[in-house]
Amino acid sequence: MNTALLPDLSAACDCVAFLLVRDGQMLLEKRSMQKTSGPGLHTIPGGHVDPGESNEQALLREMQEELGIQPLGWQYFCTLYYQTEELQRNHYYLVDSWQGDIQCYEAESLHWVSLNDTDRLDVQEDRMALQACRQLMATVR
Repeated sequence: MNTALLPDLSAACDCVAFLLVRDGQMLLEKRSMQKTSGPGLHTIPGGHVDPGESNEQALLREMQEELGIQPLGWQYFCTLYYQTEELQRNHYYLVDSWQGDIQCYEAESLHWVSLNDTDRLDVQEDRMALQACRQLMATVR
């Protein structure tokens, strides 16, 4: 197998993405036009894992920094690689309960859309993660 076509996965930076779900809808962000990675794209919110931090610690911190809320219930459901200006290893979490009122601290805007509205996501990896999440939710019903 020719591995020259594959990126060095050990160089990937870890990130968390949080799919907030309520009443059959998911929260998407429109990324700020000032962001170097994906300006203006509609994505599942998330952020980088800091050195020495676990994925779950990053989840708690990033949700507070970006949305001003604290998750009360969450479930890890998949990890996908995503190439931006850096290679990211995104760990996706389903968040179905939280404390606080959602604020928009880092994105240009936030939007609630149907869980079936896959086309609203501009990033292929987010669409793949949403599919995995819907399969998980259908399994545990």
